[in-house]
Amino acid sequence: MAKSSTPLHPLVAISRKLCKDVEELSFAEPVTHVYNPLKYARDPHERYLLQFGSGKKRLVFLGMNPGPFGMAQTGVPFGDIAMVRDFLGITGKVGIPANVHPKRPVDGFGCKRSEVSGTRLWGWLAERFKTPGAFAKQAFVVNYCPLVFMEASSKNRTPDQLPPEERKALFECCNRALAATIEALKPEWVLGVGAFAEGRAKEALVGQRVKIGTILHPSPASPRANRGWAREVELDLAKCGIEL
Repeated sequence: MAKSSTPLHPLVAISRKLCKDVEELSFAEPVTHVYNPLKYARDPHERYLLQFGSGKKRLVFLGMNPGPFGMAQTGVPFGDIAMVRDFLGITGKVGIPANVHPKRPVDGFGCKRSEVSGTRLWGWLAERFKTPGAFAKQAFVVNYCPLVFMEASSKNRTPDQLPPEERKALFECCNRALAATIEALKPEWVLGVGAFAEGRAKEALVGQRVKIGTILHPSPASPRANRGWAREVELDLAKCGIEL
């Protein structure tokens, strides 16, 4: 009799399926480089899923896609290296994308750059929940799209800037993964980190019993975020009637 294999953790199974699905997609210029951290940073990414992605959550924070100095380096959404290592306690082996842009190397946990958005988001979560364990009991952070898109200049290109046909194929993969993730975690709220993520949640989660809202994106390109992002997020949560 063949030995039965141990079932994969639900979020690990979803992640691996999404990884396979997006690997089959193609993207034309002006996109010249595509990084898939679900593949080359699978080790820390799956450690994050296993440590923090179990059980029913109250809140799921949904980002757009990886930043070049965050998830692209660590495999963790909004994954500024210091926050992932020092607050979440996650490290791991990070490989190299198949086609590396010379101006955007992947150095994993050896990267010297910080991710401002990740520092703000995880710094705020650390302040509110105090410990990784307390965070894990109530909340989770996930990105809608797992891919990083770059132009020849190394300029970042966001998923909403892709041509319609490419965007449609990508969003179909990401919608399936998000729907499966929310079904597994059964949160009360999905909070888009920015308007794009909120919009994608509203489309992908039709029929699911979950409330959808939004919080301000912590990008340093946002003047409102630079005036005190944590305070603004607290106001956004209050508008939704959410207390932490």
